Amino acid sequence: MNASAHPATVPATLRICRTEHFPVALFAIVMGLTGLALAWLKLHHLGGAPAFIGNVLRLLASALFVFLAAMYLAKLVRHPQAVRADWMHPVKLNFFPAISIGLILLAVAWARELPGFAAWIWGLGAALHLAFTLAAMSSWIHHPRYKLEHANPAWFIPVVGNILVPIAGTGFAPADLSWFFFSIGVVFWLVLMTIVLHRLFFNEPLPERLTPTLFILIAPPAAGFLAWVALVDQIDAFARVLYFTALFLTLLLASNALRFLRLPFAIPAWAYSFPLAAMTLAALEMGARTGSGFHHGLGLILLALLTMVVVLLALKTLGAARKGRICVPE
Repeated sequence: MNASAHPATVPATLRICRTEHFPVALFAIVMGLTGLALAWLKLHHLGGAPAFIGNVLRLLASALFVFLAAMYLAKLVRHPQAVRADWMHPVKLNFFPAISIGLILLAVAWARELPGFAAWIWGLGAALHLAFTLAAMSSWIHHPRYKLEHANPAWFIPVVGNILVPIAGTGFAPADLSWFFFSIGVVFWLVLMTIVLHRLFFNEPLPERLTPTLFILIAPPAAGFLAWVALVDQIDAFARVLYFTALFLTLLLASNALRFLRLPFAIPAWAYSFPLAAMTLAALEMGARTGSGFHHGLGLILLALLTMVVVLLALKTLGAARKGRICVPE
């Protein structure tokens, strides 16, 4: 056998990704990129940004979703045992709903320009997410393997998607369907918040690789604010509770910024992106609805930060891919 053909001697750049080890967590990139697109589109609709920025980001997010879906489908066909191992993993399991969340967010992004297409992918995303939620919660209930130390903020991902459904759903389906998903998201967010905080307060700290997932704590109240406003079409007392809860959690994590800056890059670092996007959209929505310059200004600051974070994460991800560090055994 020619030594140059041996896998160990093949340059890393030629071994960028092995399908067997393609991580489902990569769908978090679609969430972050679509969240950034939505934030820029929101600013455009408020008259503060050109349309092309959000349009380009929306197209990139859509193309990325198609690529990642094709790759994971290839993994399912070629290596079904690897997909099963992902599903049985106490952390990776919770990233499967990132697939359906990606569809829901893309539906929100395309709702104005392509309502028919957006309604179709919204319906597919909502149905798929409900299936993922039922499967994930059944796994949590009827498990032989979970321990308290397995609980982490990634467990919110199956919940967050339910809260997102009404943001576009109010225009695509009967109101009760949106209320159904919103109710699931809010009630079980509170349940999981208690479990995760108990784990964080009284057990060992999260592993370095998962520490960025702490930002997921921001997403349920921030997305919940957006969904509630979409449902009731006003800023009422409960909307303010959700918004200011999200704002407090953002400040809490910002006060620990140095801890996050010291962390080495890994794919879970994309957990920074979507929660920041949700908070950015919440601040811009609060500013637009109340006429508050403070909240609008906060939204602009967060949008600048979000853009820098997504650009940095994209560069880090591309660099890791070129070095063959993405699709590798963990």
